[in-house]
Amino acid sequence: MRRILLVDDDALVGQAIRAWLKQHGSRVSTASSGAEGLALLERSTFDLLVVDVFMPNMRGFESIRVFHERAPRIPLIAISGGAFGDPQATGPDFVRLAERFGATRCLRKPFKPSTLLGVIDDCLSEAEPHRRHVAALGAVTGVLGEPNGADGVMRHDRQLKSDPQGTRANQASS
Repeated sequence: MRRILLVDDDALVGQAIRAWLKQHGSRVSTASSGAEGLALLERSTFDLLVVDVFMPNMRGFESIRVFHERAPRIPLIAISGGAFGDPQATGPDFVRLAERFGATRCLRKPFKPSTLLGVIDDCLSEAEPHRRHVAALGAVTGVLGEPNGADGVMRHDRQLKSDPQGTRANQASS
């Protein structure tokens, strides 16, 4: 079952997206603010993030940047009612900006449920080979990481086991 974190300050949009996703077999946690979403991200594990670009107390693309910094390996779909305008219009390229801050994909509200579901499938399909690699690496380091293995070397796999999303390692490198 897909575990999705949905962060949107518009309660009606959040309820609609949650209903669509649950109807299609996803487990959905919702947050109505960036701070609430970050708290859920710290306490739970997710396969995908759907984050509104413009929310109270987070200016513009700050929400995308912060969520991506906290969970860099989790695909993030940025959604917005205003930021991702007509691709033919002149002006700032907000899609490219959102991607630079960490968005995997961008959707302009309103969107059809089938569009969102297709983008989610694409994001998770692209992330799957990496997830398999990380899982295999975790299994190998778990076997090799027992204290004082056959070669007498203490291996350090605690980081991977205690922080599978890589959030602490990312914070340390910042």
